[in-house]
Parts: sequence; structure tokens; C-alpha cells
Amino acid sequence: MVVGGGGGGDQKRSGGEMMAMASLFNDQQNPIQQFQVKFKEVETNFKTWLSKQSIPVEAAVVSTMSGVQGAFIGGLMGTLSPEMPQAGVDPQAIASLKQAQALVGGPWVQARNFAAITGVNAGIASVMKRIRGKEDIESAVVAALGSGFAYSLVSQGLQGQPMNAITTAAGFAVFQGVFFKLGERFSKPSTEDPFYTRGRTMLVKLGLEKYEKNFKKGLLTDPTLPLLTDSALKDANIPPGPRLMILDHIQRDPEIKGKRK
Repeated sequence: MVVGGGGGGDQKRSGGEMMAMASLFNDQQNPIQQFQVKFKEVETNFKTWLSKQSIPVEAAVVSTMSGVQGAFIGGLMGTLSPEMPQAGVDPQAIASLKQAQALVGGPWVQARNFAAITGVNAGIASVMKRIRGKEDIESAVVAALGSGFAYSLVSQGLQGQPMNAITTAAGFAVFQGVFFKLGERFSKPSTEDPFYTRGRTMLVKLGLEKYEKNFKKGLLTDPTLPLLTDSALKDANIPPGPRLMILDHIQRDPEIKGKRK
């Protein structure tokens, strides 16, 4: 009789040890990986919010954020670029000199130029995407034309020759078109499925991303996460250890558990 009772106790201890190991594994996740997962969640939520705004609001937000990023990069590059002397310049070469100054100017010059380029480009691109419903070479070229004209305007001012602004904008458009085509040729299309965003994030956090295909094969979409049971995960051919980790995570995640009605 003692032996039989000990067997039941061993089973309980074994189950408790597995749950404890799952909890310990969760707590010891790589901090960098946790940051990446959290950043992805914030980015996804922000994009969802932005997509619900009006076109002017989205364009203003995107332009401002991209402009700030461009200003930071330009200012950093400007600290590495010496100021260019301006004395003794031939009047007929003033436009070319201003272009050169824009490229090798100090931090403020570089910050201003990069803010104009990135802000205008991103703003026009977001408007084109909302209007046309897609990102293609036509939208990229239009955005590049705008950013090229903005760059010419801030680097030369209103006194710059109109032909220089046109040629600068055309040059930006040509380079953008070439880079867009190269990107299409060498980049792979995104295969992320919006119905499995939260499930994918959970699996990555647990180090179980290889079971994402099991979730998709079993149609375990994000709305089903609060309803998951051991038998449902078993039917999706997920082993016992990962099943325990997934269920433990769901029980401890208030955002998932709170969706159960």
C-alpha cells in the first residue's frame, strides 16, 4: 500500500517539477529577445492605431517621426564633417558650392537636410499608400521627387536656380526607382499572418517559435488563445513539455487570460 501511494506522489511531484521548470524557463528568457518581442508588440499596436487615423494625421505623424530620425542621423554625420570654406567662390558656381556645403556642412546643416529628405519622403509615401492602397515604384518615385525638391529648397533657399531643383528632384527619383527595383528583386515578401500575431509573439518569447506551423495547421488563431487546453495543443502535435509552457504562459499573461469570457 505504501508503494502505491508513493507512485501517486511521484506523479504529482513530476508534474509540479515540470511546471516549475516551465516557470523558471520563462523567467530566464534572453533580455534582448524579450526587448525585441516587446518592441514588436508596441510597433504593431502603433501601426494599427495609425492606420485608423485620417490621411492628414497619418502624414503629419509619419513625417514628424521620420524627420526627427533624419535630423538625428544628419546631425551625427555632421559632427564628422568639417565646415567648407566659402570665401573666393566664383558667382557662376554658387549653386554647386551650396550643394557641396549641404553635403559636408556642420551638424545643423546636415540635420536640416536629412530631416527635410526623410520627413517629406515618408509623408508623401504614406499618403500615396493610403490613396492607392499599395506600395509600388510609382509611389516611391513621387515621394523621391518631393524629397529631392525639399532637399534642393533647404540647401539652396528660394534664391536657388529652378533648374537645379528640377534636376535634383529628378536625380532622387531615378535613384529611388533603381533601389526600389533592386529591393523587389532581392527581398522576400512578408509571410506574416495577422491572425497569428499574438500567438507568434508568445511562441518567440518562450523560445518555441518552431511550433508556429503547428498553430497554423491546427487553426489556433489569436482569438483561440484564451481557450487553449492541453488536448487542443496535443491535437496540434505539440509535445508535452512545450504544451505545459504554453498553458502556463497563458495563465500568467493577463492580456490573454482576460479575453476569456
